[in-house]
Amino acid sequence: MPSVLTEVSIQAAWQQLSALGPSWSSLTATPLTAAVALLGAVTLLSWVLQVVTGNYSWVDRLWSVMPPVYAWVFALWGGGPNPRLVLMAVLATAWGARLTFNFARKGGYIPTEEDYRWAFVRDWLAKHDPLHPLGRELFSLLFIAVYQHVLIGLLIIPAAFVVHGLGSGVALGAGDILAAIAFLAFLVGEIVADEQQWRFQQRKARLSPEERARAGGDFARGFLTTGVFRYSRHLNFFCEISLWWVIGCFTLLAGAEVLNWTWVGPVLLTLLFQGSTALTEALSVRKYSAYREYQRTTSRLLPLWPRGSFDSQSTRDSSRTEQPG
Repeated sequence: MPSVLTEVSIQAAWQQLSALGPSWSSLTATPLTAAVALLGAVTLLSWVLQVVTGNYSWVDRLWSVMPPVYAWVFALWGGGPNPRLVLMAVLATAWGARLTFNFARKGGYIPTEEDYRWAFVRDWLAKHDPLHPLGRELFSLLFIAVYQHVLIGLLIIPAAFVVHGLGSGVALGAGDILAAIAFLAFLVGEIVADEQQWRFQQRKARLSPEERARAGGDFARGFLTTGVFRYSRHLNFFCEISLWWVIGCFTLLAGAEVLNWTWVGPVLLTLLFQGSTALTEALSVRKYSAYREYQRTTSRLLPLWPRGSFDSQSTRDSSRTEQPG
């Protein structure tokens, strides 16, 4: 049986969403209805742009923008800001600023740019999808546009839980501060990983293939294995997943029981990253013959002490120059 608090929160949310209608007053009746209406609008916009341009990265361009927007909708709506909601919104904004900056400096907001993995997905669908091209268009609508935007909304749904179910229950306290510190620690981990990867890729791009071979090490292999990447092949992925689990903890600090429905966002994000990481790794293995040895010596996500010396292997001359992702 669900807890009373969880039951009340689900019931309150359902009652509000069931009253949604085409009128402005209905769409903006509560922060939840306003957030859901906004989610529907950006989902439709992303799908239309995908169809018109053939580019699947429109959701990627909104991934770092929408959670802070939703968080501030909940934090500032109605009768004065709730301190816990404001703290959650500030943390979401810091996360969004980091990701937006990193995405922008890699050219992600150039309309013609697209994540390199989408081309692989399209090619795979063309070869294996019996409904092609219908299957491709359904994938574009249901997974890329609808599912990912819903997931983006679910990441910040703990704010809805706090404001509708538990916002007036438990005052901001030491637990919230500890959660904020944990969130910021994971955020710093992402920043460090991004910066190390960026500097490596920028320097690698300035070298010719011959210069990379002479430089040896990671430049000859073509991918980064030092710094934080010696302990995790995808530390940024690990930190990204972890900080959204921290956001979910704010529902517990507001008075919810451990098992509540807002964990669906972190759970789905964790599953999404499992698939995304597997695809990234498969492409990296294709690009770099040394990558399998990197997989053998270095943890996939969780930062762990490396298993043996990577540089002891003869991998200098067997790499290519593309970024593994």
